[in-house]
Amino acid sequence: MAGGWFRRRRDPEPIAEAHWQRAADALATSVSLTPAQWRRLRTLATGFLGEKTFSGAQGFTVTEEVRIAIAAQACLPVLTLGLGAYRDFLEIVVYPAQFRVPRREIDEAGVVHESLEWLAGEAHDGGPVVLSWADADPAATQGPFNVVIHEFVHKLDMLDGEADGIPPLASGRRAAWTRALHAAHTDFCDLLDALERAIPRDIDPESEAADPWYAQLPLDPYAATDPAEFFAVSGEAFFLDPESLRARWPDWYAQLASLFRLDEIDESALTEE
Repeated sequence: MAGGWFRRRRDPEPIAEAHWQRAADALATSVSLTPAQWRRLRTLATGFLGEKTFSGAQGFTVTEEVRIAIAAQACLPVLTLGLGAYRDFLEIVVYPAQFRVPRREIDEAGVVHESLEWLAGEAHDGGPVVLSWADADPAATQGPFNVVIHEFVHKLDMLDGEADGIPPLASGRRAAWTRALHAAHTDFCDLLDALERAIPRDIDPESEAADPWYAQLPLDPYAATDPAEFFAVSGEAFFLDPESLRARWPDWYAQLASLFRLDEIDESALTEE
C-alpha cells in the first residue's frame, strides 16, 4: 500500500466499449453530464486505470467491471483538474462490503477509548483509498450519496496536508473559500441542531424512524462532523444534487464550482486528444 510520486504509463489500455457503456449507464442514473463531459470522463478514467493498482480484500475479486466503475466515479472531481490531483497515491483497496477499522480516542479527561467502526470508505493521507464495493457499485446504490466521490474529494483536500476542508488554493482564493466553507458548515450544524430538537422524544434519533426528519436536510447529517467532512459531503452533492446545494448556500456552491470548473468542458473537448 505505497503512496508517493510515480510516472504515468504512456499508453494505458483503452476501455472496452461494452464495459464503459455499462459503467456510464449506471452512473448516469445519478449524475448529469454533457456529451463533452462524458468523453472527458472516459479519457481520465482510462488514464486513471493505467496509473493505479486495485487490490481486493477479504477474498473480493476486483473485476474489470469493478475497476472501470470506480475509476469513472473517482474521476468526476478531477474532470477539469486532471489526474495530477491524485498524484499522492497508487492503490485502491476494495472490500466486498463495509469494513471495520479500529479507532482510538483520548477524551478531555485523558481517558483512552478504543472501538471498532464500520466504514464504507476511507482515504489515507499519502496512501490508498479503501472502498466497500457494496457501497461503491453505482448500479446498486441509491439516493444522493456516493462514497467514491466522497473519498476522492478527501484526496483533493489532503493534497496540502491534513484534511481540513481546504484544498490547495492561491492565497486570495483560500480566504474566500474558508469564509464560505465555515459559514455554510456553521449554518448546517445549526439546521441539524434545530431538526434534532424537533424529533419527538419517543423516537430514537439513531433509528430509521427518525429518517423522515433527517431527509429534510440539504445534506447528509454526517456533513456536520467537521469542515473536512462538510467539504466531502458537499462534493457529493455538487455532482448528484447541485440545485439543492446552490439554493441553500450560493456562496459555498460558487466556491465548489470554481474548484471543479465543469463549465470549462465544452464541445471542443469532443475533438480527439
